[in-house]
Amino acid sequence: MRINVLASIVAFSVGAVALAVSAEGRQADRSASFRQLELFGDVLNRIESEYVTEVDQQELITAALEGMLESLDPHSAYHDADAYADLQVTTSGEYGGLGMEVTSRDDFITVVSPIAETPAERAGLRTNDRIIAVDGTSIAGMSVADAVELMRGAVGDPITITISRGSEEPFDVTLVRDTIPLRSIASRMEEDIPYIRVAGFNARTTENLLEAIVDLEAEIGGPLPGLVLDMRNNPGGLLDQAVGVTSMFLDGGEVVSTRNREPRDTQRYNARQGDRLSGSPIVILINGGSASAAEIVAGALQDRQRAQLIGMTSFGKGSVQSIVRLPGQNNGALRLTTGRYYTPAGRSIQGTGIIPDIQISSFPIDPEEDAANYSEDSLDGALENETGATRTETIIADVEQPPEDWVETEDYQLARAKDILRAMIAERG
Repeated sequence: MRINVLASIVAFSVGAVALAVSAEGRQADRSASFRQLELFGDVLNRIESEYVTEVDQQELITAALEGMLESLDPHSAYHDADAYADLQVTTSGEYGGLGMEVTSRDDFITVVSPIAETPAERAGLRTNDRIIAVDGTSIAGMSVADAVELMRGAVGDPITITISRGSEEPFDVTLVRDTIPLRSIASRMEEDIPYIRVAGFNARTTENLLEAIVDLEAEIGGPLPGLVLDMRNNPGGLLDQAVGVTSMFLDGGEVVSTRNREPRDTQRYNARQGDRLSGSPIVILINGGSASAAEIVAGALQDRQRAQLIGMTSFGKGSVQSIVRLPGQNNGALRLTTGRYYTPAGRSIQGTGIIPDIQISSFPIDPEEDAANYSEDSLDGALENETGATRTETIIADVEQPPEDWVETEDYQLARAKDILRAMIAERG
């Protein structure tokens, strides 16, 4: 079974690992591969027979597989049977946890984005926060898989994590594990403005989005005059759901294309006919925690001039992973980067991110911190942008920031999104 995934830390497909070669010119490569496998067996045997303490062969092989995949890029990985079961839950079910997407950066477990309406978001965790300890025990150098396993647990159980944030002194945050829900859509009226929050892209996101639009239409008694679509701190998810969400607001045409190693494997994904909002204006909120599938939606609607993007430059994950179950009951699955995606205008956003039409920060920017510039290309081993493009450094003078008297508990980006949408609605007449 093969699933295309686009989350910051989630996805993969290896198809068939074909060592078979087709011509003499590659026979030497094949022989070299077998010699290396023989070397691996020799080293494994030597460790088993001579290492100072007894070792578990399966643990050694698992560690070797993990190391091989992690050497490729930040998103390729080996999942043993337990980790694969966890992965299936996060894309299609519920689990007890804290609700944040994390990765490894400079040997530290680092927050990519907190998930909306979870303990992590409620505790005020931010993109680029480093988790340096769990319940008083340092996790520096720990793998992402081990750190996630440590932080998950029974719903209702407390956990204390130690956070390092910029130049601040490390501080403890105590959270209570909660059920991280499948539902990725939340909607409400913000005064006179329809608002929908897309927290991720799981198996029901498109379906839930349509339900949210219908509910808002019923609440106001007619078609929506416009919409604020909030995808801040959205770590991504399933490719087909990103296409489905984008299609809701377009009347046909391209949403995204994916290109693999072989040019003939290029795939184009198009929107269905029929814009659900009939052209009503859309404002999309993004930030540095908006990644992958969220960037597909934002990039497509920006390229097609269907929405105004405001906020901060997105994360910049422009690669596609697929997940395939490996043969054997307990062999788990691989997660392998198999392609790159491109917006309708042919942009690769790998490392560069989606730059909003209007840059607005939710809080005053500290020039000493690099949170505004934390991105895919700052991850260890990140793929380079194949076009040679590099991330544009955020120029603080170009970013609209909250005024000094702004109440910190109020959402400045959302307030500005509503102002901008009201002006667009008025202009449309």
